[in-house]
Amino acid sequence: MKSLNFCIVILSSLSLATITKSQDPSYLYHSCSNDTTYTRNSTYQANLNLLLSSLVSNATRNNLNGFYNSSLGLDPDDVYGLFLCRGDVNKNACHNCVALASKDAIQRCPVEKVVVLWYDLCLLRYSNRAFFATMDQDPGVFLFKSDQNIADEPERFNRLVATTMNDTVTQATIATSGGKKFAVEEVYFTKSLNLYSLAQCTPDLSSSDCNRCLRIATSILPSCCSQKPGASILYPSCNVRYETFKFYNMTTVAAKPPPPPPPTQLTRPKGRGHVSIIVIVAIVIPIAVSMVLFCMGFGFLRRRARKNRVSLPEKDGKEH
Repeated sequence: MKSLNFCIVILSSLSLATITKSQDPSYLYHSCSNDTTYTRNSTYQANLNLLLSSLVSNATRNNLNGFYNSSLGLDPDDVYGLFLCRGDVNKNACHNCVALASKDAIQRCPVEKVVVLWYDLCLLRYSNRAFFATMDQDPGVFLFKSDQNIADEPERFNRLVATTMNDTVTQATIATSGGKKFAVEEVYFTKSLNLYSLAQCTPDLSSSDCNRCLRIATSILPSCCSQKPGASILYPSCNVRYETFKFYNMTTVAAKPPPPPPPTQLTRPKGRGHVSIIVIVAIVIPIAVSMVLFCMGFGFLRRRARKNRVSLPEKDGKEH
């Protein structure tokens, strides 16, 4: 199994707060593999430029859930790429982030074929190999604040991070196939401090692969970021993050689903059901009437027979 390539990025609390308070994309980290490169002005570069243009143009579509992947060209010049925008950003912010990333990629990785760029609002990735619907955790990056630790009940804070991230991961993985695999959660820690968490996968992953990717990411948090008030684990296929301030759009992600429709009120049977009731009534009523008439007739006949028997003259027994 290929070992994971982890990069540690240490951020100050000021810089991290700055990159999360707006919907403007801010660079976090990038990875360029030197194993595979292309020649400038080659067919591969032409295909890459067309692919990046396609990614940018599709970032404004409403039906993409902030995710799009595409491929272009034939072997050995084929190129595969995708973008993933954070689940709470609107399409304009998504487009801006993808457009910035596509330009940034060529500057930071001018001849590399395998590239991943992370921003606070989006991820851009391309390669000369097909990677769609495949869970990738290499390279991996974790970011945390070096200049702060939780002062009040740090152990309880660590436990809260663990349980909250577990719940957030569970919610992110229950999306239907192709749906947005994204979840956030806000929980109370102290009167002056809440914990905010986020988990997200690329929607092309299966639920099981998404769950596995996120579980591995959260398992790293205790060793890298214990008692830190904020941290992120970034993979090409998924990412997790927690902070003690609101870093996502609460209006977008906290919207509740529409209420269920009111209970259906009972109505009088119609159509075929009504006919059935009429049939039943039509059968029952004649039977009841017949029984009444039978009883009345039977009683009348009995009384008449008794009267006839009493009024009949007796024989005198004399012979003539």
